[in-house]
Amino acid sequence: MPNRPMMGLLVPVLIVALASWAHAGEATDQLRTAIDQVLKILEDPGLKKPENAKERRAQLRKTAETIFDYKETSKRALARHWAERNPEEREEFVALFADLLERAYMGKIEQYGGEKISYVSEVVEGDLATVKTKILTKSKQEVPVDYRMLKSGGRWLIYDVIIEGVSLIGNYRNQFNRIIQTSSCGELVNRMKTRQDELLEEGGRGKPKSKS
Repeated sequence: MPNRPMMGLLVPVLIVALASWAHAGEATDQLRTAIDQVLKILEDPGLKKPENAKERRAQLRKTAETIFDYKETSKRALARHWAERNPEEREEFVALFADLLERAYMGKIEQYGGEKISYVSEVVEGDLATVKTKILTKSKQEVPVDYRMLKSGGRWLIYDVIIEGVSLIGNYRNQFNRIIQTSSCGELVNRMKTRQDELLEEGGRGKPKSKS
C-alpha cells in the first residue's frame, strides 16, 4: 500500500500547515474555520486524556470531512480505472479509501507539536487552486508543501497534497494501478478491506499490531 516514510510525514505536515494560515484569499478563508476547529480539538485538555481518545478522534474525523474532497481524491487516485467502476463500486471505494486515510494517519495528527509554516503563494485558476507553503521543522529544516484544492458547491476542498515534489494522489495511483494491472480492482478492494480490519484492531488495542 502507501509509501510509509512519505505518508508518515504527510498528515502532521498537513495539519501544521493548515493550522498557520495567513489571509490569502477565498480558499484560505474557507479553510480557516475548519482548521481552527482541528486545533481546538487537539488543544482541549479534556480530550487529551487517554480515556477520551475515542471522542477526540471522532471529532477530528468529523472535521477532516469538511476539509477534504474524498471523492475527487479517490477519482484521481484510480485514474482511468474510475471510469470502469459502476456507481455502487465508486461509492464503496470512496468510503473505504476515506476511512483508510483517516484511520491510518489519525495518530500522526495527534502528534502536532507547534511546528511553524511560512506562507509562500496561492494561485487560483477557475475552480482549481494551488497553495504553496514551507514547513519549518524542529530541526530547522524547510519542507515545501503544496495543497491542491477544488471548488465544489461553493467551498474549497483539498484533493491532493504535494510534499517535496511527491504527490499523495500520485503515490496511491501508482500502487493502485499496479495491483489492478497484475490482479483486479476487486483484489485492490479486498486488500484495502484487510488493511481496514487491521487498523480497526490496532485502534481497539491502542497500539500497533505486532509483527509475526
